[in-house]
Order: sequence, then C-alpha cells, then structure tokens
Amino acid sequence: MTNGHEQQSRRDILKLGTLALGGLWMPVSIQAAPPATKPDITATFSIVAVDPDNQVCGAAVASKYPAVGKVVPYVRANVGAFCTQHYHVPKWGEPALDMLQEGKSPEAIIAELLKDDKDAELRQLAIIDMQGRAAVHNPTNSAAGSRYWAAMTGRFYCCQGNTLTGRNVVVAMAAAYEDTAGSLADRLMAALIAADCAGGDHRGRLAAGIRVAKKDIEGDWLALHVDKSDDAVQELAQKYAELKHDAKGTWRGAQLPFQNPCPNRPQPAAPKS
Repeated sequence: MTNGHEQQSRRDILKLGTLALGGLWMPVSIQAAPPATKPDITATFSIVAVDPDNQVCGAAVASKYPAVGKVVPYVRANVGAFCTQHYHVPKWGEPALDMLQEGKSPEAIIAELLKDDKDAELRQLAIIDMQGRAAVHNPTNSAAGSRYWAAMTGRFYCCQGNTLTGRNVVVAMAAAYEDTAGSLADRLMAALIAADCAGGDHRGRLAAGIRVAKKDIEGDWLALHVDKSDDAVQELAQKYAELKHDAKGTWRGAQLPFQNPCPNRPQPAAPKS
C-alpha cells in the first residue's frame, strides 16, 4: 500500500516534468504527448468504477506489460478514476483527475487530453466521476496485433481492453462487475478475474493491479500489485483473498481458503481475423 506522502510525491513527479535547454531547466506542459520515439504500448484490459453511496472509487488492470498496475490506473478519493492504456501516457493520470476534481465532465477531459495529440487514435482512455458519469476513447487506429479491442459502460463502471483474445473478455468483465455481491473492491477483483478467465490479453499473463480510494482517506486506501508473474491475475486474486483490509466485502473470492476460479482456462491466443 502507499501512504499519503508517497502519493503526493507521485503527483509532484508527474506534474513537474522538466526539459534541459541552454543549460537551464524549464517546465514541460503536462498536456504534451510523448516524443516521436517508439512509445510504450500497454496492451491491456481494465475497469474503472465508483460507489457513490459509500464514497469509494477504484480501478483494476491486467496485461502482459510489466508492473501495469503502477502505470495505467489512477484514483483519487471523492473524485473518481482514470486509466490510460495502449500507447499510454502516465503523466496524464494526475492532471486528468485534477480536471475531474475541478468539475469538468469525463468527455471534456478526454477531448482536452487528445486535442493536440497526433497519436490520439492509438490511445485507449477511460474516466469516471463520483456521479457515475463515464467516458471512454478507443484506439481506432491500432495495429492488427492490438485487436481485438472494445469497451462497455454500465451503471457506475466502465471496462475496456485491447490486444484481447476476443469479445468475451470485455463482456465477462462487465457481467462480473454487475453480478458480484460485495464491496467495490470485491467487484473490481471479480471483474478482473472474469476477464482473465475469458482469455484476457492474447499475448499472455504478466502483471496486474488494483487501486481503491475512499473519502477522507489520503492517497490510496487499497493498492495491491503483481508486477511480474506467469499468472498475474490469479496471483493477485490470492493476495487479495489473504489480505486483511476494510475495503473487502462478503464476496466469496475475497475469503480464504483461496480457490482457483478457472483452473481449466485455455492458453491465450489471438482471435481469428
């Protein structure tokens, strides 16, 4: 877990990018897109969600990309959640939440982030506020290797993914979030597991993470990551079951003994074109 001081330091680093010019250090705009050099591509699947009644928000993610839980999801208490993936821009995370906190709509925030971005159609972004207003932008110009991509929104959540084994991944993620009885963290974990069981990232499994924020608690209320694993979502699910934390609810998957929810999964494979 991260404490408040670590969270603030993380925000400061993301906001205060610098550029050496003529021997001087000058600030770089937080809206600047990555340089023209080859970008990192966080092919992944994720979900953002809020629980307005309990003033909790969160996000969960999994990918073949290492330490994906530390670069894709961003959450802030009493504000909402944001994910940046597929040609991801981590420095957009905190500014996106800043704009959300200022009262801008999710749609307006995505438009602002992408307005001067030459790679806009290679980004996949999702954002949700505490009212449950959500917006998503898909990577419409992604290469063939990044397909299948898709997104689904529902009451108080938005799930999205690219480089997936097929349509079942996003559909299973949404269904699990809607059907799971438990806390918001429980439902995020259930959604992530369902997507993984449905096939997940067609390149394989490496990393996963969950982040949850709650009103009146500074920084992350819950942050749990698996940065490198042969079976990241299942390892994350086991860590979650073993964890003692108030963010957990009554969902069976949050309890011990841990049970593998899909022991007979097929190996990930790209969908047939």
